[in-house]
Amino acid sequence: MNYHTIIIGGGAAGMTLAALMSVNAPENRVLLISGTATPLRKLGITGKGRCNLTNNCDTDTVLKNIFSGANFMRSALTRFTPGDTMAFFEDELGVPLKTERGGRVFPQSDKAADVVQALGDACKADTVAQRATALIIDDGAIKGVKCGNHAYYAANVVIATGGVSYSATGSTGDGYKLAEQAGHRIIPPKPALVPLDTAEDCSELAGLSLRNVRLTHDKYSEQGEALFTHTGVSGPLVLTASCYIREFPAKLFIDLKPALDEKTLDARILRDFGQNKNRRFKNALGDLLPEKLIPVIVQRSGISPEKQVNAISREERGRLVALLKTFELTAVKTRPIEEAVITDGGVCVKEVNPRTMESKLVHGLYFAGEVLDIAAFTGGFNLQLAFSTAYAVAIALGQV
Repeated sequence: MNYHTIIIGGGAAGMTLAALMSVNAPENRVLLISGTATPLRKLGITGKGRCNLTNNCDTDTVLKNIFSGANFMRSALTRFTPGDTMAFFEDELGVPLKTERGGRVFPQSDKAADVVQALGDACKADTVAQRATALIIDDGAIKGVKCGNHAYYAANVVIATGGVSYSATGSTGDGYKLAEQAGHRIIPPKPALVPLDTAEDCSELAGLSLRNVRLTHDKYSEQGEALFTHTGVSGPLVLTASCYIREFPAKLFIDLKPALDEKTLDARILRDFGQNKNRRFKNALGDLLPEKLIPVIVQRSGISPEKQVNAISREERGRLVALLKTFELTAVKTRPIEEAVITDGGVCVKEVNPRTMESKLVHGLYFAGEVLDIAAFTGGFNLQLAFSTAYAVAIALGQV
């Protein structure tokens, strides 16, 4: 059976392209090959199930938040900006949006399922739940796709299979094999935006979320949220910091009270101690720290947990202040790539036309989304890359 376009991959990029083509050129037959029976599974869990669609910012801000492939993405982002993404979802797909802290854009309902539903409803492509096993290429041009013993034919094929993070959602790396078959070089995939394991035993702190703290590593220093896990640390600050770490072990420092300088924090501790002057040290930190963190701070401070606070010396108090301002952890490795939010690496962008996303090696072969060697920090930027590359393909195919 012949199609105008075959899209391999039912993730954000593939489904957005299918929706764009369905809305703007419904007369052209499109086939969506999805490795799972339920497309958009990864999109459905992004943003803690709320779906951080994009970032309400200008193109230059998006480019500054791309750490792999910024120059390559410039053209596509100029033609499909975050504002265009918001207009597409609100005006074309009927999903009301809202902007939160840091420019992060979410559906007003706070339900990723609404975004998944809207894209699914807009997509009128034929769909098969099969894994693409090979490209059909003849004389330097794409002719179709094989799925096991089945063959589907089209003059345009788009690989939008994602990376290899969150493999349970269908990101199995099939796109890399297909691209290699077409002669493309694959930049070795590695985890990005990924939790970190630490040398320190964090198991007793597992599940503890720290809000409004500052995390520092070498040239990276940002304020926000961090989370302790059974093996180390995670949360938005840590995920971003993981992209800056080039070798392990790596020192991380958490300022637990970034709003207070050392002098002000010391005065705060003195006040708390004054209100609890007959208490033991281990029982006098409840107004200052989360309950789970207190035993760890007490142990690290070197101050006897049984010591009455009115007997704590200035030097001991100074150690406590320093500890609260520079809580040190040693990252020893990233978690496995299956636990990473995104994949850093993929199809070498030097072999792809940045304006059209078409292969420079095989005519009619296109790429969209995370399968490419493009990656950005958290905040809705990675989904914006998926949408912008999908739109670039749609333009190239004359579908918008």
